[in-house]
Amino acid sequence: MSHPTVIMKEETTDNIYAYALSKTLTKVSSPATVGLYSSCQDRLDVILDQMGVYTNRESLRIEQKSDKSEKPLAAKLSVKHLLLLIVRLIFFAPVWTMENQNRHNVRFLYVNFSAWHFAGSDMLWAGIAIRLFHAMQVNFGKLQLAFYRVTQYDEEDEVKEKEVKDTLDNWTYKMVLGCPLWSVLVCIIVIPVVLLVVFFVWGFPEVQSPQKNETEVTKVDLLEGAIFISLGIPAATGLRFAIQMANSLVFSQAHNIKKGMDNERLSKQLGFMNEVRKEIWFLTQFIKFMEVFEKRRIRIVLKITNLDRCSPKKIVAVLGAINILLSDEESPVLSILAVNPTVLLEKVKFAESSICKEDRAHGLLNRIVTLAFTVPTMSQNLKHKLFHSLNNTPGFSEDSPLRWNRHRRKTSVIEPIVLAIGESTESIVDTIEMKEDELEKTVLTILSKGEKKLNKYMLDDAISMKRTINSVWVTVIIMKLLKKEFPDPEDTAAWVVLANQWPCRFGWILQCVEDEKQRAAIDQQKASHDDSKTLWQVFSQSREELYVMRTNIEDLLEQDGDPEVFEALLKDDEFEFTIKNLEIFQVGMVNLDQSIKRELALIRGTCRLEDSGWMRNIAPLPVTSLIKMTTDDICEEMERLKLDSKYRETVKIHKLNGSALVFGDTEDLKALLGMTFGEWATFKLHFLSFVSPLRPKHENMLTLPAKTHLYKFLQCVAKK
Repeated sequence: MSHPTVIMKEETTDNIYAYALSKTLTKVSSPATVGLYSSCQDRLDVILDQMGVYTNRESLRIEQKSDKSEKPLAAKLSVKHLLLLIVRLIFFAPVWTMENQNRHNVRFLYVNFSAWHFAGSDMLWAGIAIRLFHAMQVNFGKLQLAFYRVTQYDEEDEVKEKEVKDTLDNWTYKMVLGCPLWSVLVCIIVIPVVLLVVFFVWGFPEVQSPQKNETEVTKVDLLEGAIFISLGIPAATGLRFAIQMANSLVFSQAHNIKKGMDNERLSKQLGFMNEVRKEIWFLTQFIKFMEVFEKRRIRIVLKITNLDRCSPKKIVAVLGAINILLSDEESPVLSILAVNPTVLLEKVKFAESSICKEDRAHGLLNRIVTLAFTVPTMSQNLKHKLFHSLNNTPGFSEDSPLRWNRHRRKTSVIEPIVLAIGESTESIVDTIEMKEDELEKTVLTILSKGEKKLNKYMLDDAISMKRTINSVWVTVIIMKLLKKEFPDPEDTAAWVVLANQWPCRFGWILQCVEDEKQRAAIDQQKASHDDSKTLWQVFSQSREELYVMRTNIEDLLEQDGDPEVFEALLKDDEFEFTIKNLEIFQVGMVNLDQSIKRELALIRGTCRLEDSGWMRNIAPLPVTSLIKMTTDDICEEMERLKLDSKYRETVKIHKLNGSALVFGDTEDLKALLGMTFGEWATFKLHFLSFVSPLRPKHENMLTLPAKTHLYKFLQCVAKK
């Protein structure tokens, strides 16, 4: 029983991330797409579930602070409010005003979309629309949706310009022939009723004459016909309304889409996706109507999970659906793409549609995601305690070492852990909620002052600016909760821009700093780490290594902005880009895709063998180490290899350093040194047996990608 209690104090980090995201969602303008990235699906599930709890709490807190005149209606309508809604639907039309378009109160509706459940369909993106329709029926009711479609919905409104009026009235009467609809309806119903009462009480007029006057009889017949016609008009109108309502209730939007998907001829038509888009627009308009009625904003949070388990073609189709169907300017949808970024990106790379730079893996996500949130890895202490807890859990499945989803939460240790997480975070969250005004003021100050300083470094597109604003909100909240802060808080925006606009180069700096610490630990160096070292110094010392590796990371470098602007920002004296501040920022650095950093680490690791054991003899030096070696370092290595001293003198005379060996011509170097065959073989194996993109292919040990390119080139030559 002691294990859950121990974990309780540290596991709050995931709850902090969930709280920061939920807080940011109340500030984000829709539509927006959040990329929630982690290699552990169970952590994603925990964060998504906790976000639902915190968004509801945040909505309630905002409502409690609002004025009584702005109090929204209850989510579950009473009979009185349901009747009022029906009256509004039939006789009134909403008026878009500055007030009802900028309300502070907000209601969140969560919609779960597991892509794996729809993976068997050829049109996975249509499953998103089906899930949205089902969620709207559950939250608002089929009757309300049917009433809206019959009484309010008009497809032509999509092409009309939306007019926002400067008025306090939220509703206006529907007009028919210049008269309010309710008055016309009253006349249609009341006048025939009055006439019927009169004629049934006093009877129809009879003309008694010795000679039948056909003209008088005709008038009486016409009067009777007029009465029956006046009764038939409301009856026909009511019948038409009833048929439309029955059709909307029986044949829902989801039914129509499923029918279209089953029809192979229809589903292959270009207009099918347009029909689905129209239905999504219908939902958008219904939500807008309900926002005016309930006196608050309504946001649909679409949680997309298990997408990384689908085929590449279907993944691209879903991403395209998010970009097309859910990115209408008026869309109230906030999409959360909860995936393993490494798996997703690798699959997208194999998609057939990845032709241009913007359609490739990272470029495609950058066009869609307006807030990237990478869940940081667990601390070593937490992993140890969590493993110890799970290892001592009876009946735990060996094939699933960590299950925090709904099914596993009901078992033994996992449920106390999750409950403890929520309880331990309550005090922290309550503390920051009490300082809501101060927090918002801090973020707005950082954004306003940061924009003035960073204007010349920022990209000129709206998505990048949205991503920066949203990332600043999340980062500030996390750092506040974890009680971390820069010496100058206004530098937060600069760090966010650095990670957003240059993820590859910034990730490279992070990897270099991390490798330096790990190397110091391996070599048991007790020298203190220089925290005052600037990121520009780190980048300057390793830029040659990055240049040599550039052919292996072309797709990563494509995600970066202008390299000269990056260097100018790093050297800007207005911002303190030091290793000390980097360690502070890493606590809240959730906007950098860690898959980029991992790929850089993998590529760097393959080029950089561990400097231990057999490598100390004659094993090839990694190019990342060789390129940094001075002339003296080369001579020391040659002395260790027991090569003749005359060769070392030649190296000193001609000032041969690591760069000269990497970029120089092998044949010229061989002639310059004048070694025997055995000595040259040893020297070449140790210093020149590396893979460099600048050296002739016959001089390198070809990697698999290099062999592939060479094979394709030879095929082209053979064809010619």
